[in-house]
Amino acid sequence: MDDVEILDDDDNSPRQVPLKNQDLSQLSFTVGELLSLYGWYLLAVTFTVLLLIQQLRKRRSGQSHQDSVPQTLQDASLVTKRQEAMEAARRRMQEELDAKAAIFKEKQRQQEEEKRRQKIEEWESMKQGKSCKGHKQFESTEEAGSSPAGLKPKTDKKPLRSNDYNPLMGQGGSCTWRPGRRGPSAGG
Repeated sequence: MDDVEILDDDDNSPRQVPLKNQDLSQLSFTVGELLSLYGWYLLAVTFTVLLLIQQLRKRRSGQSHQDSVPQTLQDASLVTKRQEAMEAARRRMQEELDAKAAIFKEKQRQQEEEKRRQKIEEWESMKQGKSCKGHKQFESTEEAGSSPAGLKPKTDKKPLRSNDYNPLMGQGGSCTWRPGRRGPSAGG
């Protein structure tokens, strides 16, 4: 196809004719036209093929690495490592819980001891003839008097609404609005 021979009827001798478009301008035009029509599709297909090649390489390298170590031994070692890590985490969490429980138990014991001591003091004061209620009130007034702000007596304020107000009952009285009759107006 490089050289075309054309025979003329006149001289019956073969003659070579040079090909047109030897500078490949027609080819570049055709390629440009294909890219303009299908360029995005070609780009997407190329990108997808590259991703598939990378995935296949990763799988092959992973399989070759896994083939070198027996699968059951690797799985067994991973399982034992995970179980040991979980057991250590559980142990650590249990120790923290035990420490918190011991602290709580100690606080409870101290509170019980304080209550018992107060009951003994009240009993002793009752034996001596002092009133336990009066004693508590006296202590509370001392504490209130010792505070810098002190307690201010409540001022008598007017209530915002009366006691018989009920929001579900409406305004009450005769100031309620009612719509007019629906029929035609009376007249004539």
